[in-house]
Amino acid sequence: MTKHYAIGIDLGGTNIKAALVERSAGVVFAQSTPTEADRGADHVLRRIVGLVREVIAAAPKKEVAGIGIGAPGTIDWDRTSISYPPNIPGWTKVNLRDVLQEHLGENIHVVVENDANVAALGSAHYGAGRPYDAFIMVTLGTGVGGAIIYQNTIFRGATGGAGEIGHMTIDYEGPMARSGVAGAIEAYLGQRFLSRHARYRLLNYLDSPLHQDAGPDMVDLTPEMLSNAAGGGDEGALSMLAWAGHKLGCVLGAAINLLDIRIVIVGGGVSAAGDLILGPARETVQHFIKPGLREGVLLLQETLGNEVGMLGAAYLVFELLDTHALTPE
Repeated sequence: MTKHYAIGIDLGGTNIKAALVERSAGVVFAQSTPTEADRGADHVLRRIVGLVREVIAAAPKKEVAGIGIGAPGTIDWDRTSISYPPNIPGWTKVNLRDVLQEHLGENIHVVVENDANVAALGSAHYGAGRPYDAFIMVTLGTGVGGAIIYQNTIFRGATGGAGEIGHMTIDYEGPMARSGVAGAIEAYLGQRFLSRHARYRLLNYLDSPLHQDAGPDMVDLTPEMLSNAAGGGDEGALSMLAWAGHKLGCVLGAAINLLDIRIVIVGGGVSAAGDLILGPARETVQHFIKPGLREGVLLLQETLGNEVGMLGAAYLVFELLDTHALTPE
């Protein structure tokens, strides 16, 4: 039986990552390039096309079934277009399928989906989500993404926009997220917001080495620095991650009450803190779930890192193979 390969793309505001994925083996080749988003939409699209060509060149001849793309922003129901992606300035609505087919040939199948959704799909079939047919995915990165997996597929809602946990509020009088929602969890745990909160909180911990490592007034502080300091026992950093974990537990309690899905998988760069953030979240979440739903609640870390999004994007193509009996051209 011929092996089917697909290309999975993770379109980010800083980097574009692409992988050649074989359905059973996972990633067999990967490449990345800076997004250079400030140079405009056309430039970014050319970079995507160039990266795809590099990955196709690494594939066995005629065995690439299609291209899946995980992208920030709103994706249309047909999974062809992206609208107003955050961190990629100058984009309004772009039909990625048409652009890629124009440059690579109309016979190549292209599927576009929200980046958190494809991370969840990758986890469901390759990562921490494999033992479960239903779970909530939270991605802690530049923003806070969310997705719902039910019966091993993405639950998309009425128009394709379901799962936006990052824009659920935990305080209607709280700080504004970039979405304009007051007290949304992204306004606490998005990378820039988390770093800002940490800077102010750590002013009370004068012994923290982060005062030296993160520059004057800790203007260069990152979640990775925070995680590393906490891993070394820094009291201020530990306190900050416990604070973040508490906020995460609050919103996850609301999501579990709404969905009756009790498995939560946390990925993204900030999740590298592991139990330093998930431990407090596990403790807090029980206080925000009604008693009848508390049994069997699990908060797990996704350990596949950047691969999980590319794997999930490629799996979109494999789903097409299954449902429409497509064959590679």
